[in-house]
Amino acid sequence: ETTTYTCSTEQVYFAARVRVSPAVPYTINRNTMASDETVPFLSESKARSCSQVEEPSKSEMTGIRRSLCSVRFWIAYMALFGFFNVYAMRVNLSVAIVSMVRDLNDTNTADTECPVLEPNRTSNATTPPTGEFNWDKALQGYVLSSFFYGYILTQVPGGWLATRFGAKYVYGFGVLTTTVFTLLTPVLVRWNVYVFIVARVLEGFGEGVTYPAMHALMGCWAPPLERSKMMALIYSGAHLGTMVCSPLSGLICATIGWEYVFYVFGGLGLVWFAVWMLVVSDKPTDHKWISTEEKDYILHALHAEGTHASQNAAVPWRQIFTSLRVWAIIVAHVCNNWGFYCLLLCLPSYLKYVLRFDIKDDGLLSGLPYMCLWFVLILSGFVADYLRDHEYLSTTAVRKIANSIGQLTPAIFLIAIGYVGCDTQLAIMCLVIAIGMNAPANVGYNINHIDIAPKFAGVLLGITNGLATIPGIVGPIVIGLLTNHHETRAEWRLIFQVTAGIYVFGALFYAFFGSGKKEWWADGVNNYEPLVGVVEPEDSS
Repeated sequence: ETTTYTCSTEQVYFAARVRVSPAVPYTINRNTMASDETVPFLSESKARSCSQVEEPSKSEMTGIRRSLCSVRFWIAYMALFGFFNVYAMRVNLSVAIVSMVRDLNDTNTADTECPVLEPNRTSNATTPPTGEFNWDKALQGYVLSSFFYGYILTQVPGGWLATRFGAKYVYGFGVLTTTVFTLLTPVLVRWNVYVFIVARVLEGFGEGVTYPAMHALMGCWAPPLERSKMMALIYSGAHLGTMVCSPLSGLICATIGWEYVFYVFGGLGLVWFAVWMLVVSDKPTDHKWISTEEKDYILHALHAEGTHASQNAAVPWRQIFTSLRVWAIIVAHVCNNWGFYCLLLCLPSYLKYVLRFDIKDDGLLSGLPYMCLWFVLILSGFVADYLRDHEYLSTTAVRKIANSIGQLTPAIFLIAIGYVGCDTQLAIMCLVIAIGMNAPANVGYNINHIDIAPKFAGVLLGITNGLATIPGIVGPIVIGLLTNHHETRAEWRLIFQVTAGIYVFGALFYAFFGSGKKEWWADGVNNYEPLVGVVEPEDSS
């Protein structure tokens, strides 16, 4: 007769780790771990009575956690540079196009309420561009926006592919696709502008899989109490790439020619791809150089949460789209992106046409918002994990507080910008604070996918990021319609108030309905059937 024991996570883990050979098998508590059949390295072992298995000390289990030079963090650093590359290749065209085109005449009517601060910068008396392409504003808009039409289409497929076949190749080849078309840009753009637009769409296809694939990868690599700082490090690469690429691209255009903007960053992408394929694996169990201690630590941490790696479970689409927690992430993500795109894409127009100051003409000021965002994002990740690790706050509380800070603070300073008058310095200060303090939202809703469903985190991010891309496409169009291309302080004040209201709605909806607890369907609905002799989990709602 089989005797059933309900063991603690640590007892089961260490019993299996040392391959103890007693007389009776065991089952485990599904409140802390998955069933035997879903944990291969446990299913072959037989453990003694739980009382005979020694509990590990806290220092034994957490000592390796402090190492920022571990394999899992080196993978995070590689992912950071991956996002550095894709964002550099995404934004380099917006800088290079100034040197590429001949016709850059502005059709916007500037407000005359504020004086021109520096006529030598904003006056039309400067030397006209001498680019080789005669594109009007409408065609330039199609060229710059075409990327997003491809980007939005591969969000959900990218998450599914990463979940089904592994995130290493999906992420790597996604970056490679963007890299190849970046290197081909000078040839394609001289061949035909519409061929180039198609190439930009294909670049978007490649880059669209990167965020969902990275969420899927970290679902297998990031221990629960290290998720915030690892994800913050990884996604800070996007802001670092923007911060470095903008001034460097301008320097390259001015010295050796706009073509080399694409050759330089495309070349960096090729080098990164080669290293990525060499040193990264989909799971800790597949990595060549990881130590046994670190591998066991990661597996134990994930199993303790009830997460186990599998690429065969069917995606629970119905449960995903009927989950209020998922919709809380969707609403927060869409609202955050609306405000963020307004800050990054539209506020420079307000400064230029209303306050009569072009922030793009000052390299330091152009990079300052991104620098602030990058620093606050990394700091937020480490603070969030510290609060969770020391049990000062629950995961749910940390996610909600971070998201509230990251969305309510920009809302306040957006409204303030509309009332600073013609004080350019005060407006720029509000801009920097608004963008920088948006960073905590990235350790709120943006990591929450892995909390509620680690196995399907890539699919979830594909859904939310796909929907959240829409504000980047329609936002500038809506703002253009509201201002009718006649820039006045009153019109922009209304835009700031509407955007602040969207920020507040996103923060409140997530605060009421968001959660850091794992969903019941997170391992696939087929894996939730009750098992004989296994203690069922308590309701976590």
